[in-house]
Amino acid sequence: MSKSRIFHTGRYKAIQKAIVKLLNSQPDFVSTRTAASTRAVGDAIQTILSDQFQSLLGKLCAEYSAAFARRAMADLAFTDRDGLYYVVDVKTHRLGTHFNMPNLTSVERLARFYEDDENYFVVLFVKYAIEGTKVKAERAHFVPIEFLSWDCLTIGALGWGQIQIANANVININEGYSRKKWMIELCNVMLEFYPKEIGKIHERIEYFRRAKRRWEKKQES
Repeated sequence: MSKSRIFHTGRYKAIQKAIVKLLNSQPDFVSTRTAASTRAVGDAIQTILSDQFQSLLGKLCAEYSAAFARRAMADLAFTDRDGLYYVVDVKTHRLGTHFNMPNLTSVERLARFYEDDENYFVVLFVKYAIEGTKVKAERAHFVPIEFLSWDCLTIGALGWGQIQIANANVININEGYSRKKWMIELCNVMLEFYPKEIGKIHERIEYFRRAKRRWEKKQES
């Protein structure tokens, strides 16, 4: 697999710091009304990053795009000077809020995307606080998904399965972790997950069989 000069050196840490600096250098970008909406603030942060992220990458970036539909795998993407392709999923979390479980990507979509060793699925996760209309970025993670430890991830039952952050307040990073090991771990997780889902489906089938029998015995009203 092609090693990324961004993630297998300290460059990604410098980018993380630059993300925080960029966001905190912005004039107030939310109003009193929109400050109450985590969705509105998150969208505003994503827009700023999409518009200016190429400048943070500098000479590392050969091609850049932020033109993606809302349901696409990425919010922005770029190719580096070595021809490696990165899709970046931007997530935000307001500190002090109750825990939430943001979706990252479909297990099937990721598995197919990672059939090409030159592809990287990257999570850009910004933690922020807000006072009035001032958004204060506290920390940013900019890492490929394989650097996320499985003890902070879970699988949601949607489609083939959705990789989720189990609790946005807890992000555990394994720097330089092997993609091969991480993907084998993903396969093991799914091989445990699917039989449990099959068991749930059997229970649901049986419930509706009983419901059908009850309804068949009823008299027409």
